[in-house]
Amino acid sequence: MTIQIEPDDESREWGREPDPSDSLRTFGAVVQALREHAGLSRVEFGEAVRYSKHTVESVELGRRMPDEAFVERAEVATGNTGALRKSAKHITRGKPGLAAWFRRWANLERRAVSLCTYECRLVPGLLQSEAYVRAVFDNSIPLLTDEQLEAQAKARLDRQRMLYERPNVPFSFIVEEAVVRSRLGGVEVMREQLDHILSLSARRNVTFQVVSLTAEVHACLDGSVRLLETPEGRRLAYSEGQQNGRLISDPKEVHLLHQRYDTLRSQALNPIESRGLLERLRGEL
Repeated sequence: MTIQIEPDDESREWGREPDPSDSLRTFGAVVQALREHAGLSRVEFGEAVRYSKHTVESVELGRRMPDEAFVERAEVATGNTGALRKSAKHITRGKPGLAAWFRRWANLERRAVSLCTYECRLVPGLLQSEAYVRAVFDNSIPLLTDEQLEAQAKARLDRQRMLYERPNVPFSFIVEEAVVRSRLGGVEVMREQLDHILSLSARRNVTFQVVSLTAEVHACLDGSVRLLETPEGRRLAYSEGQQNGRLISDPKEVHLLHQRYDTLRSQALNPIESRGLLERLRGEL
């Protein structure tokens, strides 16, 4: 029996996924569970499937896309249950530029029948101009490589096509006045960004509102939130912080967040007032 050996870490690196997907990690977890159920160590399993221990480890940790030979041999080694053959059909590669914790929400966005976003830190991603997008990623810590910056910028700009491709889907945005007053990237970047929001908010399916700096009441003091409704009528929410994001599906929690958003919508400037504010700010730059 011949084992496919990769001699060192450098030669193993070519097979690693640069941005592992959730489905790849899930497949790896299934492989590990079945291997352990069969009572095999990674070395023993590697001998059975004719791949090195390192390859087995990489697949189990979701760092490497399994080829057809690995799937077939692993299936036999774990008892021919059919689980690996079937699950392998659903493996997808990670989407470059999208954070791992955001991918599931990004997929849900594409089929949602309504989307609501409250943002207190930055202009919402779906409304960012290309220059603003690049300014955001230029401020990433640790610094991004040119390739990483391009991948993330492209992924964000690709998401924005929803606003044009789905004209029957209502998109609602509420942002803090401080966000549109900031000068992230410089005056020219913000001037272009305000023009971009004014252009997008003129679309019939886009509603944009600003929470005034002078507002004395505020229903979303706990932070930014995104809300959507699926074609099946299910409501979901998403909350994001430093290096993490959380998809919220509990009906009670989602209902509460919808209540807060609806209340904030009534507390913010209306769309006409918000456009007027943007136009004034644009004229001051």
